[in-house]
Amino acid sequence: MGRLTVRALRAVLVAVFAGTVFVQVSMVWALATDPEDGSLPLTPLRLVTVAGMLAAQVALVCVWRLVAMVRRGTVFSPAAFRYVNGMIGAIVAAALLWFTVTALNAPGQREDPGVTLIMGGVGVAILGVALIVLLLRMLLAQAVARDGEAARLRTELDGVI
Repeated sequence: MGRLTVRALRAVLVAVFAGTVFVQVSMVWALATDPEDGSLPLTPLRLVTVAGMLAAQVALVCVWRLVAMVRRGTVFSPAAFRYVNGMIGAIVAAALLWFTVTALNAPGQREDPGVTLIMGGVGVAILGVALIVLLLRMLLAQAVARDGEAARLRTELDGVI
C-alpha cells in the first residue's frame, strides 16, 4: 500500500469519524432540547442514530488499525482477526439498528408499505456486506495459515542447508 493511498484513506477515515461524532452530538443535543411533536417516535430514532454512529465508529477504528498493520506488513497475523471481527460485529449491529429504524417507521407507512419493504431490503443488503467481510476473514485465515506453513518450511530448509 503506497504512502499516498494510506494518507488519503486516513484522511477519509478522520473526516467520516468527525462526521459521525457531529451527528452523535447533534442527536444528544436534540434529545435534550427538542421535544417530540408526535408525528414520529423521535426519541427512539435519535437513540438508534447515536448507536448507529457508534457502530460506524467501531468499524472506522478497525479499518484504521488494519491499514496500520498493512503498512507494517503484519496484517497476515492472528492479531488482524480482532479487527476484522470488530468490523463484522459493527456491520451486523448497524443492520440490526437499521431493522429497528424500519420497524419504528413502519406504522407511518401503512398507505405505502413499499417504503418499509425497501428499507427491509436495505437491511438485508447491510447484512450482505457483513457476509462479504466474513468471506474476506476466511481468506485472511487461509493466508495466515499459508504464511505460517511457509515460515515453518523455511525453518526446515534452513536446518537442512
